[in-house]
Amino acid sequence: MMVPVQSLQAFILAGGKSSRMGADKAFLRVGGENLLERALTLARSVTPQVSIVGQREKFAAFAPVVQDSYAERGPLAGIHAALSSSKSQLNLVLAVDTPLIAPEFLRYLVEQAEHNHAVVTAPRVRDHNQPLCAVYRPAFAQVAEASLRQGCNKIDPLFATVSTHIIGEDELQRLAFDPGMFDNLNTPEDWERAAGTGKLS
Repeated sequence: MMVPVQSLQAFILAGGKSSRMGADKAFLRVGGENLLERALTLARSVTPQVSIVGQREKFAAFAPVVQDSYAERGPLAGIHAALSSSKSQLNLVLAVDTPLIAPEFLRYLVEQAEHNHAVVTAPRVRDHNQPLCAVYRPAFAQVAEASLRQGCNKIDPLFATVSTHIIGEDELQRLAFDPGMFDNLNTPEDWERAAGTGKLS
């Protein structure tokens, strides 16, 4: 079930350099589609209002595009750009290189965000927050901008400065969600390992 369009917007972060992969990850093929198309389909399982954060000339054919205000500053700049452009109270942020995330988990994530007042709702696995599969409220844009202006690009430390609802690994496992779905594909070895599991078909 989708939530009302006005209350949820989704953003695919696709602006990375993909230097370790040796090719643009967004356009790596997964069966009959590329990673970007897979991410768009995943995001559209919870809302029809989906945009891409990245270069307009590269991605405009796929969906509306939002460009970073802080160039070359990584995912935090992408989150800032997304929230600065959004008119929604809930904003799902997804990395383009996490193709194993289950649509059922996204629906659960959004439901959790709807029912709490936290600025950030995010999963946490292996003692690491997952800020690139999380729901943000608009207030996080100000926190992100302050950090970027100070020259700090790290996301995790900012979670301690706002109200955050964490979905822990125990909760994920209790609900039969595989914590491995948050693994991102940074290198050809990551790609081959994921493909070998059969999960990328």
